[in-house]
Parts: sequence; C-alpha cells; structure tokens
Amino acid sequence: MRTLAKRLRATVAALGLLTGLVGGLVATAAPAGAGTDVAQRDTYCVENGCVRVLQVAGLVDPILADFVERGVDEANATPGFVGVVLELDSDGVVLDARPFADFARRLTESRVPVTAWVGTGAVARGGAAELVAVLPGSTMAPGAKVGEIGEQRLSRHAYGDLTEGERSVLVNGTVAADRAKEIGLIERVAPTAGDHLVGLEDVKVERTKGDDGEVRTRPVSRVVISKLGIWSQMLHTAASPALAYIFLCLGVGLLLFEFFTAGIGIAGVVGAGAFALSGYGLGVLPTRTWALVVLGVAAIAFAIDVQAGIPRFWTGVGTIGWVVGSIWLFDGVAAPWISLAVGIVGLFIGMVSGMPAMVRSRFGTPTIGREWMIGTTGTASTAVDPDGLVAIDGGQWRARTNRATPLAEGDDVRVVAIDGLTLEVEPLEGGAVDYRERSRR
Repeated sequence: MRTLAKRLRATVAALGLLTGLVGGLVATAAPAGAGTDVAQRDTYCVENGCVRVLQVAGLVDPILADFVERGVDEANATPGFVGVVLELDSDGVVLDARPFADFARRLTESRVPVTAWVGTGAVARGGAAELVAVLPGSTMAPGAKVGEIGEQRLSRHAYGDLTEGERSVLVNGTVAADRAKEIGLIERVAPTAGDHLVGLEDVKVERTKGDDGEVRTRPVSRVVISKLGIWSQMLHTAASPALAYIFLCLGVGLLLFEFFTAGIGIAGVVGAGAFALSGYGLGVLPTRTWALVVLGVAAIAFAIDVQAGIPRFWTGVGTIGWVVGSIWLFDGVAAPWISLAVGIVGLFIGMVSGMPAMVRSRFGTPTIGREWMIGTTGTASTAVDPDGLVAIDGGQWRARTNRATPLAEGDDVRVVAIDGLTLEVEPLEGGAVDYRERSRR
C-alpha cells in the first residue's frame, strides 16, 4: 500500500504540474493585438483609415471572446481605425449567459463600428447567428449559412425578438445569404471580404478600371488582420468537443496504464498532459455532470480488471458506462460521431487486449509461463509492506507478502505463489508462519 500511495502521489503531482502549465498558457496567451501592426506607428491610418479584421473560427469560448474584445479595445484606442470586422465561421457560443451578454454589449456599443462577415462555406449557428443579427452592417457570402438559434440567449429587451415573423425559420433551421437579406438578418450579400469592406461607411475606397474595361471598387483603408497566438490557438482547439473528448480518452487510457506499472514514465506524462487539456476543454464546454460521473465510474471499473490482468465483468461494466457517458457528455453542443467512435472503440480495445498485454510485458520476463518462478529467489526493489516491487531473474514484478513480516528494500525474497500478475513472496529467513499452513495444521 505504501508503494501504491507513492505512485498515486506522483501521478497527482504530474497532473498538478500539467494543469499549472495549462493555466500559465491561459494567463500568458497572446492578445489580439500582440505585435500590433505598424499602422499604430505611422500616419497612414489617420489619413486613410484602418480596419481590423479578427478571424473568429470555431466555438466562441472565453479565449476567443477575450481575443475579440482586446481587438475591439485596441481599435477604439488607436487613432485612425474606422471599423472592426469579425470574419465569422462558428457553430455557436459556449459562454455563460452573463459573459455572453457582456460580450455582445461591448461589440454593439463600440465607438468603432463592429460588423460581421460570414464567408463562402462558413456558418454562423446558435449564439454566433445572434451576433450576426445584432451587429449592424453584417453581410454574408453566397454559400454561407446562418441560423439554428434555438432559444434566444441575448436579451429581448435590448435586442428584440431575433426569431419573430419571417425569421422564425432561424429557430431550428439555417438560411443562405439571399434569404438572410430578405428577412432583414443581414444588410447585403458580399461575396468577398473586400466587398464587405467597401460597403462600410467610413472606409475610403477608390475606383479602378481593369484590363477588361470593368470599373472595380477597392478599399484604400489599410486592413490589419489579427489571429489567435499559438498558445491561445492550442487551448482554443482543445476546447472543441471532438478534441476535448479524444484527449479525455487518451488521458484516461495512458494514466491507467502508467498507474499500474512501475513509476511515472513517458506514458504518464503524455497522459497527464492529455488529461489536463481535456479538463480545460470540458471546463469551457457545456457538459452534463451526471455523464462525467458515469465516465469516472467507468474508468474505475476498467481499473479493477487492469489490476487483475484479465478482462472480466468489470470491463463490461466500464464499457457500457463509457458508451453512455460519452453519448450524453455534451449539453447543447455535439462531438462528431467519428470522434466518439474512435474514443469508445480505441479505449475498449486497449482495455480488453492492449492494456493487459502491455502490463504483463512491462512486468514480465522473456520466459513464457510463470509457474517456474515459484520457489525462485530475488531481491526487493522497493519495500514490500505489504505491496511493492521485486526483481526476479532480471524482471520487475509487483509483489505482496502474505506474512506479517515486512520486507525492506534490498532484502532477499522467495516466491511462494502467483496471483494474477502479482507475486506472493516471503523473506528467505525470519518470516512468520504462513496462515494457510496454520489452517492446514
């Protein structure tokens, strides 16, 4: 038990270290204006105007919301900026009600106008569709989709009913650009980002004649494009349902393997990292508490049979629990079915065949069969009191003493029995009488 406790403490320490690292990455995430464009240091913006374009892709989580808010704040604080454009491609907003309301208010009340453009092939669903509706001057490209708002989250008192009348189709369905313009959801159809920019009120434009003689309008105001920094992007990606779930499966599998083997190795560190990233993602995404509890119970069930070294009843219980918990894990957002299938099947195969084989391989010796080990001698690699590790014929094995006499590290031991993957050992001299021998007498 002492060895088990040490291993548990080491595992928790690794988790704490990785969680602290993730927290540090959040704290030091690059803001939207990190490495701000030279537009702040010359007079071009003042004379001709500048527009900041913020690329908003994926679910709008706290990191992405902070990125947008910083970009808007910097545009407001920098002379010459005449607009902020959200290049939007999002399946929804995973902010809580109050932060989402504050986020929308900061965009709609910005001194520098904030608009949204949904590009070709992009979508704006749920809360992202609400943002398109409340930001004046928003546009869409042909081939873009917007809708599936469901229950409106933004205040009807502040923004009105976004799905009333002809817009009722947006509750459960999506519409294309032309239809969105007809129902007043967007101001116009803009095939490209340039078409969106030239339609903004304060953007300076010029007309040029092409080689074909056609007159074209292009913006003279400078465009400053901002993207998430690398660390912010990593955490934002981890907060997607697909990756948060895959990281969870990977973390649970590797930590179970490492917990039932000797020490903390590469598998433990990788598993702790995956588990920490999954924890961040699940903390951001809307999840069902009971489903998380079911997944935790399933992991414990898997661990029982991993300890025994052979898949039995508890592996079946763990598999059923993992399937149920996985399907109902997310609330309001959905993980792609392919990620669920990969996670469930991968973990099941690992627990049924891969895990027992790896555990036996790590603790085993090159010799096939273990009956020969009964009666052999070795050395205690750690204290066996009553559990620990012993070295037999060059291989490391889990060991347990069935006698009252503890074994210290370095003591000589003799194998008296084998229980699954665990050896029962006794000291060569000075051991107490085996309780089974006393019962036979």
